[in-house]
Amino acid sequence: MIRRNTVSSNHPHAFVSALFRVRRNGTSRLRIEAGRLCASFITLLLLSGCASEPVIHVPSRYASDARLIPPSRMLTLSDGAQIPVRIWPAIKPERGIILALHGFNDSRDAWEMTAPSLAAAGFTLWAPDLRGFGAAPDRGGWSGTKRMVQDTAEELTLIAKERPDMRLWLMGESMGGAVAMLTMSGYRGLYVERPRIAGTILLAPAVWNLGSGADIPLRLLAALAPNGRVTGRELPVRVTASDNISALRRLYFDPLTLHSTKLIALRGLVDLMSEAAGRSSDQSGPTLIVYGDHDQLIPADAMARAWRRLPATVRRDIIPGGHHLLLRDKARQRIASDILSWLLTPDVPLPSGGDVSAAAWASLHAATPHASGPTSAALPVLLPERMDSLLVK
Repeated sequence: MIRRNTVSSNHPHAFVSALFRVRRNGTSRLRIEAGRLCASFITLLLLSGCASEPVIHVPSRYASDARLIPPSRMLTLSDGAQIPVRIWPAIKPERGIILALHGFNDSRDAWEMTAPSLAAAGFTLWAPDLRGFGAAPDRGGWSGTKRMVQDTAEELTLIAKERPDMRLWLMGESMGGAVAMLTMSGYRGLYVERPRIAGTILLAPAVWNLGSGADIPLRLLAALAPNGRVTGRELPVRVTASDNISALRRLYFDPLTLHSTKLIALRGLVDLMSEAAGRSSDQSGPTLIVYGDHDQLIPADAMARAWRRLPATVRRDIIPGGHHLLLRDKARQRIASDILSWLLTPDVPLPSGGDVSAAAWASLHAATPHASGPTSAALPVLLPERMDSLLVK
């Protein structure tokens, strides 16, 4: 029996801890909780020189959670990179194709609990490993925001050319949601123009601008030891990424999951979150955004700021009791039902009641479009955290 679960994450993972907290006083000057910050820095500097990706030992009774499912196919991108893709084919008749982008330190397996429901409703799901994650090139590294957006545009183009008869949607969770937002925001400098997209689904997208100066310590650490690895296990903050322990166990033992993070990748993630938050107002096309009010990884005030900037036409869905890993929660079928309802009948109320919940949440957090929100409260900087604190008895 799993007795203790201390997980956190920026997506289907569960990895995040607070390195420090930044508060603004009445004169808007940054005040840092110096004691905890200094202690954390010392620990991280020590770890960054010696930490490595841990070896995960799998108890025999959890062997099925550690299964490695080979990719359905490989996609070759413009720079020659081979991207593994897991595909769940639709049950006929096929209604469309969804390209699904996973979150930080996760993999193409992020969708295996929900993809069958989508396939049963006629939607084929293509789930690639994002570059730097899963079995994609440069595992554990960071290719940069532009490269990740470029990869997404190329993958969409390849699918559209192969299946010109099918409508194409883009879906992203957490980090993948941030990449999807930037892909649909008119991102400049791409080598390929993305094809026409029927709509975008954003699941707890990583939209978080930490504010001026808040990321300086992380940038310093990344400059000193870019390939140093951290886990966050030594930090005092613990968050719950999902209420579904079986899903978290599968995530933990999945050989494609990363259990430590290079400082350069963590810095890149912070940059990606900030850029996605800043481009919220540029989101184009039909969009559904889903957020759980028990999300402990992307704070409510960060999401509220993004909601205020999003176009008024974006469909907003709040899941009461939902955690960050919405499609791994015990109530994941509610989210799947909302997604399918929006895909098939976008003008009818969401079956979960998420429209009403979203209106109430937006009012509470001043998150209606163009509303002036409250000043920023405590914003913890994210650090991925190992999930090997799952104690098995």
